[in-house]
Amino acid sequence: MSTKFTKNATPMKDSITLQLVMSASLLQDSISRMLVKELKKKGHQSINTSRLTFLSTLECGVNYASKISRKLKVSRQMVAKTVKELCELGYLLQGEPVGKQKAIEFTLQGEQLISECRNLLANFDEKLQSRSGIQNLNELLTSIDDLNQLFSEN
Repeated sequence: MSTKFTKNATPMKDSITLQLVMSASLLQDSISRMLVKELKKKGHQSINTSRLTFLSTLECGVNYASKISRKLKVSRQMVAKTVKELCELGYLLQGEPVGKQKAIEFTLQGEQLISECRNLLANFDEKLQSRSGIQNLNELLTSIDDLNQLFSEN
């Protein structure tokens, strides 16, 4: 960010951390949009980036709304609404309540969707590796893990 754009000439420091945040966000958005575009070509017309993000946080086995809510940092009501939507679209199903919670699982259609995502990402891995090299990518992942560790400590 530059000080020349501030209305009142308020000093603004340059920040690599800010650049990392903005680049990471842009990368996530770009990958999500690419996945949605490719999934729509494969017949998943009802998939959008927010539904895909929600589905990508689920475990392959049984999930519960409370854990999803904590993971996504959203209300349980929002999780319930999204689960209902995804059940109606055929990607998820809810089992009988166990205590206060219902088990949430992928349907076959949901599993196939996630499998197609993984295949698309694996194909993209090949492009990344040929462009950047596996060693550089592994170093980048290590650096990102280090940053996550640093910021989770604060």
